[in-house]
Amino acid sequence: MKALYLFFLITTLFLSSCKSNKILKTEVVRLAETSKSWNGDELPKYPDGSPKITILKITIPPHSKLKVHKHLVINAGVLLKGELTVVDEHDNTLLLKTGDTIVELVNTWHYGENKSNKPAEIIVFYAGDIETPITVIKEDNNTKQTH
Repeated sequence: MKALYLFFLITTLFLSSCKSNKILKTEVVRLAETSKSWNGDELPKYPDGSPKITILKITIPPHSKLKVHKHLVINAGVLLKGELTVVDEHDNTLLLKTGDTIVELVNTWHYGENKSNKPAEIIVFYAGDIETPITVIKEDNNTKQTH
């Protein structure tokens, strides 16, 4: 009788512990998938040559505006914190909020502006080649390559 009682007790404890342990499943959420940048322009073909992937974490202080620039390679990002307004050379505007994604412009002048009271933090992934800079800054009539 004691053995039956002990078997019942152990089985009950085992089954109750199995029910309380949830089976965790991997979750996949597609954040973006497109062949166009945020303003509707077609993305260019990938460059020839040795590939180079760059990942940047960029923090834009409150009430600040980035210099006008363009990217020479395909890139995309996720805004981790804050808000960011992106404006292209044709005055198309995109407002990003925390968690939003952006498939950036390529070979189009634009800038980002943080109009809020908090820093904006974005992670950007660039897919280029070792010969091509990822960003070119527009300075009056001159340009300056960076990164």
